[in-house]
Amino acid sequence: MKEPADVRASRQLTAHVLFGFARNSADEVDGLLVTEARRSPKELDTCVVSCVPAELTVENNGKKEKLKGFNLKLKDTILFPEGGGQPDDHGTVGGVNVLRVLRQGPEAVHFISSALEEGQEVHIKLDWERRFDHMQQHSSQHLITALADTMFGYKTTSWDLGRQRSSIELDTATVKPGEMEALEAAVNEKIRAHIPVAVNLLSVDDLAVEKVRSRGLPDDHAGPIRIVDIEGVDANMCCGTHVSNLSHLQVIKILGTEKGKKNKTNLIFLAGNRVLKYAEKSYNIEKSLTALLKTGADEHVDAVDKLQKTVKRLQKSNLIILREMAVLIAQNFKNKPDRGNFFSFHNKDGDNEFMNIIANEIGFQDTVIFLTVGEEKGAGLFLLAGPENIVTEVGPRVSELLQGKAAGKAGRYQGKANSLVKRAEAEALLKEHSCKLPTGEE
Repeated sequence: MKEPADVRASRQLTAHVLFGFARNSADEVDGLLVTEARRSPKELDTCVVSCVPAELTVENNGKKEKLKGFNLKLKDTILFPEGGGQPDDHGTVGGVNVLRVLRQGPEAVHFISSALEEGQEVHIKLDWERRFDHMQQHSSQHLITALADTMFGYKTTSWDLGRQRSSIELDTATVKPGEMEALEAAVNEKIRAHIPVAVNLLSVDDLAVEKVRSRGLPDDHAGPIRIVDIEGVDANMCCGTHVSNLSHLQVIKILGTEKGKKNKTNLIFLAGNRVLKYAEKSYNIEKSLTALLKTGADEHVDAVDKLQKTVKRLQKSNLIILREMAVLIAQNFKNKPDRGNFFSFHNKDGDNEFMNIIANEIGFQDTVIFLTVGEEKGAGLFLLAGPENIVTEVGPRVSELLQGKAAGKAGRYQGKANSLVKRAEAEALLKEHSCKLPTGEE
């Protein structure tokens, strides 16, 4: 009886035959060199070969940062190093979290946060939920790729296993109406047909290698070639982990397509447990919208459309009021007999146009004007206007106080303020400099 493909894949990785890793004493089972015939694919006891200080670059909230840790090499591993479009496995080694698994030539390198001793016996525990998710998405990609080719002649040029949804790049500028619906029906029919998936190892010179789909071998490949075979559907050279039967995919949902790179189309899909999570999330969003909009789900789009149109009308009316308000504020200052040479004003709801109207109405040839809009203790916008020599001298200092970024010319200096907390200090500085101006009539 054939062993399930996911167990075989794990054992093949354990045996290090996938990349030609150096291996320990092995038995031959079903033609595969493995370290233990009936080892669990989720846990493994092994020992540390080496553990050296290292750094890992990670992305955190869009910013790259370096983590200090250790590169760990083990005698055996069940943790998949990223490759073939599939991300790496996560898990623990000796109770220490594995943050990344990379392939360096013929070896798997595990990045961990704290050191382990060379020769130390350790227990590996695989994050099975993550692994099974990747298996579902990867096997689904093989299935979609195969049927997109046979049904429509669309070749796959690349694919991406994303955290929430995955995409396949098809070598076509456009797809015809109805094709994606037909493709989705076809892949799900294959899932219902309970088609087995096998993993076979072939020698490099085996003539059967020429008959399988492949984008070529890596330059540092060593050992046998791994073929993932969906019975009667597809045979593909692949280093990734896969389900043992298409029924384990549960269901595939093709969300749609979008324009890709030059003359390419990206097909977006979900598979297996991701479809269930997507359905649950969508239902919760639907419930929330129903409560907010006071309409049924079928009327949500129309209700939101009406709200958007209402908001646009209100925003337009608000802009008109703000402009009229800006003119009145300027005129009120100009009509004061003792107005002086300095004017400062803050408005929470204004914008750049609001400030510029005030500055233009007052005139800033002999008056220093300081205007801000936004949250009083938060971010906003600012405008400094006045005699060019004063603006040039004080502008950068005002910008610094407001933690801002600005530019100026011809007596204006304006930009964004990341914090208006020190607005009073900026105002005092400007007021001091405005005292140097001569007092006169308009």
